[in-house]
Amino acid sequence: MLVEGASIVLPTFGAPDWMLQALLIAVLVGFPVMLVLAWVYDFTDQGIVVQAEATDTIVMPFGDRKGDFIVIGVLAVALIFSVYLHVTGGPEIVEEMKPVSVLIADFDNQTGDPLFDGSLEQALQIGLEGASFIAAFNRPAAHAQISKLRPENEHLDEEGARLIAVREGIELVLSGSVKEDRGRYEFIVLAVDPDSGERIIEASEEASEKAGALGSIVKIADVIREELGDTSFEEESLRGTETFTASSLEAAKAYTEAQQLAYRSENEAATELYKQAIEHDPDFGRAYSGWALAAFNLGRDSEAEELWQKAVELMDTMTDRERYRTLGLYYMAVSRNYPKAIESYESLVQNYPADGAGHNNLGIAYFATLNFGRALEEGRRTLEIYPNNLVYQHNFALYAMYAGEFLLAEERGREVVKADASRYYSLLPVAIAEMSRGNIEGAVGVYQEMAAVGDSGASLANLGLADIELYRGRFADAAELLQQGIDADIAAGNSRSAATKYVALAEAHAGLGDAQSSAQALADALAIRKGLARQVPAALIYLEHGQVDQARAIGEELSQQVQSQRRAYGTMILGVIDTREERYADAIDKLTAAIGFSDHWLIRFYLARAYLAAGAAVEAMDEFEQLRYRSGEAAALFLDDLPTWRYQGTLPYWQGRAHDAMGRFTAARASYESFIELRAEDDPLAVDARQRIGSPSTNGQ
Repeated sequence: MLVEGASIVLPTFGAPDWMLQALLIAVLVGFPVMLVLAWVYDFTDQGIVVQAEATDTIVMPFGDRKGDFIVIGVLAVALIFSVYLHVTGGPEIVEEMKPVSVLIADFDNQTGDPLFDGSLEQALQIGLEGASFIAAFNRPAAHAQISKLRPENEHLDEEGARLIAVREGIELVLSGSVKEDRGRYEFIVLAVDPDSGERIIEASEEASEKAGALGSIVKIADVIREELGDTSFEEESLRGTETFTASSLEAAKAYTEAQQLAYRSENEAATELYKQAIEHDPDFGRAYSGWALAAFNLGRDSEAEELWQKAVELMDTMTDRERYRTLGLYYMAVSRNYPKAIESYESLVQNYPADGAGHNNLGIAYFATLNFGRALEEGRRTLEIYPNNLVYQHNFALYAMYAGEFLLAEERGREVVKADASRYYSLLPVAIAEMSRGNIEGAVGVYQEMAAVGDSGASLANLGLADIELYRGRFADAAELLQQGIDADIAAGNSRSAATKYVALAEAHAGLGDAQSSAQALADALAIRKGLARQVPAALIYLEHGQVDQARAIGEELSQQVQSQRRAYGTMILGVIDTREERYADAIDKLTAAIGFSDHWLIRFYLARAYLAAGAAVEAMDEFEQLRYRSGEAAALFLDDLPTWRYQGTLPYWQGRAHDAMGRFTAARASYESFIELRAEDDPLAVDARQRIGSPSTNGQ
């Protein structure tokens, strides 16, 4: 009895484990003593006396006390068994629920009151997502899909939601309705099988006034969660009710409409609706975070920062899941603090393992920190929840490409395009996979296939084809292609693509020895748009022209920024300047420090060249070998999914130089020959490689 009672009481008061262990030991040691004392002594009217003297109560001989010994024996066995269970018993095994994906259709508003349009679905989603194993599909994304599939009826009714669910591999569709009867409101939600339409769950609640509508929806969410196997809904539901019903129907409606607009990148209109939501509920934390992100996307950084601060102050008005999401989004999209974003999203998926968006965003955060293996792992987990989601499949293909798993990248990219031919961008991993095999004609064919998919596809394909020509040292052909692409982009208003192509055009002119045209292309690029994909190549091209001051200005600007990737590239540029000016120790120090900030392929490429220039050929060769194994990262060096495979084109040449410096002349000759076979005859490096092959050392003389 003591052991059983202690096993309940001690943990309740947070007692350390050793107290129960000590009690068990004391019981085991004291048990034989208890048996002896129980035999020798007894309770009588005169008090505790020795058994032999208790003649007035103990009159039976020894043989007549069998019942007492049977009872003692049973108790002893029970005690030993109890002790055994306490000592050997493991921790309680909690069954992990299988993820359940759901899509919430638009409620059927039979009241005629527009306040119910779009205001109830968000409350239902929040209530359901209190369960860690439930994943709600993004409703704005579902609306975007249904408008394409069924333009004559863009309403996401039950039929439309079932259509999307079947396409996306979603397990349940929730269809709701609201009607009024003499001042009372009735809310009904059905959970149906997307394939058959069979009703699986039905839940209903009533409210005597509009103000109780959101609370009624959260109660319905409780019923559905319980039916799906959730046992923890009570505490979470209470919190959900407190956080969501604090906002009015007007606030919920404005917020939902703002989310729809933000999903379509209509940020200016979205901010107005976020403002309306906050006017109806000044403590609506999610509305502040949505407004902040929209302002950030519009370039209003100071406004966004102020709004994010307000959202952080109102974290207590959000559910746990939404807090993790809000912080993760802030760290990833605004402050670019990817390690902190990883912390937030890891906490999210640890507590809510069925959160598909959480796994997807965690994968993006890993990708941003160059941890492509972990990004690929999170991409795979996301697809376990939403196996047919084409956005997640595309992300998975890109992660595989960057991780160097080209066959997997090609397979998934093809699957996306097969499912939806308009998703031309998923052909990039396919083209890069062809390049990784040395199948240039195959890659050209893929880019031509991409070019057939509208103006946007043609724009990306143009850059890809020019990238191939630069890779082969065919600078005149690349320049012609790029000028055509720039003209088309400017006409279409695609400034980002035009600026990126201007930089590639500058590379082509530099390869042709036309410094003036190259400098003009750089000026045009930076006048349109800056960013790492333009500034870093521009600085390197400036150095080729001997314009050190321009390159240094870019390097110093980037190296002073907080974001680690910008600091890394800025420090790299300063290190390349030191290499050019023959301060090799300083160069190696700077380039090594840059890798410490962010370990990019391009930084290691210039570190290898610095080692080679310093006479450290072995170290240079080691770096060049690492680059060869990390070739997937060169597919799009600036993580913007714009092809930069051309940067690998000179790698065999520099490996030949390293072999030469190490006295490995046969290996040097093989590297030079593979480089010459790839490049155009008039490529300056190819000319130099032929001269090196003809030198006495490389000929083995």
